[in-house]
Amino acid sequence: MALPQIKESEPVKAQPTINFETMRAHADGLSQRLDGMRRKQYPPDAQRSLRKFTSGEAAKLIGVDDSYLRQLALEGKGPQVEVLPNSRRQYSIKDINEIREYLDRNGKSGRKYVKHRSGNEHLQVISCVNFKGGSAKTTTSAHLAQYLALNGYRVLALDLDPQASFTALHGLQPEFDIQDNQTLYGSIRYDDELQHPSQIIRKTYIPGLDIIPANLELMEFEHETPKALLHRKPNDALFFQRIALVLSEISNDYDVVVIDCPPQLGFLTLAALSASTSMVITVHPQMLDLMSMSQFLSMASNLLRVVNESGGKAQFDWMRYLVTRFEPGDIPQSQMVEFMREMFGDNVCRNPMVKSTAISDAGLTKQTIYEVPRDRFSKSTFDRAMDAMNNVNSEIEDLIKAAWGRL
Repeated sequence: MALPQIKESEPVKAQPTINFETMRAHADGLSQRLDGMRRKQYPPDAQRSLRKFTSGEAAKLIGVDDSYLRQLALEGKGPQVEVLPNSRRQYSIKDINEIREYLDRNGKSGRKYVKHRSGNEHLQVISCVNFKGGSAKTTTSAHLAQYLALNGYRVLALDLDPQASFTALHGLQPEFDIQDNQTLYGSIRYDDELQHPSQIIRKTYIPGLDIIPANLELMEFEHETPKALLHRKPNDALFFQRIALVLSEISNDYDVVVIDCPPQLGFLTLAALSASTSMVITVHPQMLDLMSMSQFLSMASNLLRVVNESGGKAQFDWMRYLVTRFEPGDIPQSQMVEFMREMFGDNVCRNPMVKSTAISDAGLTKQTIYEVPRDRFSKSTFDRAMDAMNNVNSEIEDLIKAAWGRL
């Protein structure tokens, strides 16, 4: 039997040199393609908007029975809302806010439907942190900020991650839409180009939710801070004081600030934690993620102790570990969650953020579960994701209320 002929291999062709110019070309090309996709989905002359809500959804957001909301509409009280051909009503978030104001003006129960904080309730500043990638930090902060805005709070979202995923999720492309000095860096920099925070805050398409966007410019703060520490003048604010000072300038305009921190424990994250009144630490329930979180907690506690000894603030109203991307049928994950509850007790959120195709698929079109049309998914898939997300965020809302003394 004849052995098969072994073909001579073709000589390996020399590959072109790969250097920084290749990487730059790839970055520019990808940015252009992504911007083209964005403009096709949301043309420059199109205004991105939030979907409208059914009567049942609106009633739940306001905190009244659906039947009571229908009665208001029949009596012509409150705003005139859109009525579909099937006689069902649709409510915009503007309609919902107007109904809240109407109920506060005309209600007799003493209950307040507009949830703005009063003069003796301090601004809640919530940092979402972890330096392990894939912990759903941005997903958590984006859904929390939108949930609070939809439920009647005045919310400022602060994107501190130079990767700017939170910013992109709200319709802004960092390379094209955010210019120099239009991130938080513009208000915390060390030179005379300092901007007042009101100059960098942007309205979003969700009433009640403003944003300070991010891009790679934020890395300048990490680079400039060591030099600023070496050449500091007596009256210069230290790096860990600078975000708190910025927020103090605009505190009267908001009830809650939600900060999406970068995935590393640098100067930006330490400054954010020093400005925070509370903290959400996201964690995926797997051994490597818990090991990473252990290192994060060790480093953070040591650095915050130094900040505290230097005159900073490292004290929180509350801190919670939020289990993310949880699969209830996964036994090892459930064991990890039980381990965390045994270790940290009530500091672990009662409700995990359940892994859901509805949430991940919504992200493909730069939307949250609160924005995506309900008919894109089956009713059971959508409702399961919505219930899980609302359970997480309502638990955090209760912590905010408790810090204000409302509970």
